[in-house]
Amino acid sequence: MKLFIGNKAYSSWSLRGWLACKQSGLAFDEVVLPMSTPAWDQAQANELAPSGGKVPTLWDGDAVVWDSIAIIDYLNDKTGGTRFWPQDLVARGFARSIAAEMHSSFTALRGAHAMNTRRTIPTPATEAVQADIARIMELWAQARARFGGEGDFLFGPFGAVDIMFAPVCTRFMTYQLPIARFAQTYVDAVLAHPFMLDWIAAAQDEQWVIDKYEPSATA
Repeated sequence: MKLFIGNKAYSSWSLRGWLACKQSGLAFDEVVLPMSTPAWDQAQANELAPSGGKVPTLWDGDAVVWDSIAIIDYLNDKTGGTRFWPQDLVARGFARSIAAEMHSSFTALRGAHAMNTRRTIPTPATEAVQADIARIMELWAQARARFGGEGDFLFGPFGAVDIMFAPVCTRFMTYQLPIARFAQTYVDAVLAHPFMLDWIAAAQDEQWVIDKYEPSATA
């Protein structure tokens, strides 16, 4: 398999696709395409063409899959349905619901606080962002209380929902946004996961800077 991703410092959707590949346990090659460069433009006309020029895009032989949640489900099928979603039907239904909500919602948080895994940029939260955070706290609290058990993550072991919320955890770290105490424990667990440590370390070594994602940015 070959996974095409954007900058590790900035590309939140790439992080989700990459975590999914790591979680699968399957061998894959990663290709980092620096955004806003000639290499990025060339890839959009070639390897990224099926996705309309978006990352992450996963090639597996003749199969091409894009969009992080589609990649999760493809790899879930490929690995026998044991590595990503809870086995219990009730828990799995809740997990899929909140993963889908993450996929489609929280536009205020995502718009005002772009992912930047290289910086700490304390920034006040607007009312709209606070509303997004409150909803995330509600979802996390329900998942932990009902299905977290003794594990560190939302449904016990690390899985698909944690992958979907991982970029949000980096935002809470980067911008020092106010979250509940129980949520900080969860964020710390996600950021300490070996996959996340590898990703953040690689981001520190990137030389590319995109101004709109740096402290002077407003979106």
